[in-house]
Amino acid sequence: MREIALALLTIYQKVLTLLSYGSCRYYPTCSEYARWRIETDSLIIAPFAIFLRVLRCNPLFPGGIDYPIIYKKIENPHFRKIEVRYWLVPKGGNFYYLIKNLY
Repeated sequence: MREIALALLTIYQKVLTLLSYGSCRYYPTCSEYARWRIETDSLIIAPFAIFLRVLRCNPLFPGGIDYPIIYKKIENPHFRKIEVRYWLVPKGGNFYYLIKNLY
């Protein structure tokens, strides 16, 4: 199911955003925010968070930087070589800002 959602999002990003003039009020853009949420959250939480983000994308909100905030309980770190896709920046408790690795 996750792969289908990501495939539909990729089609939207590649095809349909060419028709618009590309002015998103937030960073990351709403479609990129949706991709990050789908890749990291459960498929129950992600659509709800994406829906709230799209509702905030209007002239009544100032926009700006709006990184996803995820809940992650980290107990035993495993020391092995991994591919870093996202950085988890502590927000407080077990909540983290999700920031994409650019390399």
